[in-house]
Amino acid sequence: MEMKNLKKGLVVVAGLALLTIGLAGCSNSSDNSVKNIKDKGTLVMGTSADYAPFEFPIVKNGKKTVTGYDIFIAQQIAKDMGVKLKITNTEFPSLITDLKNKKVDIVLAGMVSTDERKKQVSFSDSYYKVENVLLVNKADENKYNSISDLKGLQVGAQQTTTQEQIAKKQIKNATTVTEANANSLTTELTQGKLAGVVLENEIADNYVKQYPEKYAIAKNVKLSTPESQQHINIAVRKDDKKLLKQVNKSVKELKSNGKMDTFLAKAQNLQAKYGK
Repeated sequence: MEMKNLKKGLVVVAGLALLTIGLAGCSNSSDNSVKNIKDKGTLVMGTSADYAPFEFPIVKNGKKTVTGYDIFIAQQIAKDMGVKLKITNTEFPSLITDLKNKKVDIVLAGMVSTDERKKQVSFSDSYYKVENVLLVNKADENKYNSISDLKGLQVGAQQTTTQEQIAKKQIKNATTVTEANANSLTTELTQGKLAGVVLENEIADNYVKQYPEKYAIAKNVKLSTPESQQHINIAVRKDDKKLLKQVNKSVKELKSNGKMDTFLAKAQNLQAKYGK
């Protein structure tokens, strides 16, 4: 009797093990992130088009459109998937929420893969590394020799960004003013409402190139960028592992064939020609 019970027990255990494996297989196969996009024929990209040269609006041939470095990358990802790209433009603080609520499939918005954001979404391999600087009015280019010179003044930073964190942690003697739109901050800067705006180096350089008579970078105000806040990536939902794999495949190819550099140069040229 004991031997029979033992055999029955082994059969039950073996059956449970097979059931567990089967369920695991079903779980893996339930990731339809790539299939769903191919079925609808469209990859929906969420962005905040106020961050040239990554994403910005232009008027070309009388038609307003959103273009930029991130747009070109997303177009290539869509092409690799055999689908069209649809761009959804919203304010930066809403992007991760929109992604989690399935309003968009991916987010490209010059977004840094911080530890806090990684708790909510998954990120692709990095395609750009950033530093941060202080953009000031041209007349104030040599006014500030250090962070201490900003004491009692107001410094701008875009809401929910790494720039906001850097401004609050490193320029403690100034008041940090935040806006959802980066362009609002640079406008307030020219109006004399802000002493400076903390921006990624590429974005600040773009403002200086476009408006050399208005803006400059405060070279003596040194801001450090932690390693965890240096890498720009593409965001996807945590469960969309197959989509993340597809995105990383495209990113790897763009980096290896040199198109990443080509896309950035193309975006910079478009901004110079149509962006003002």
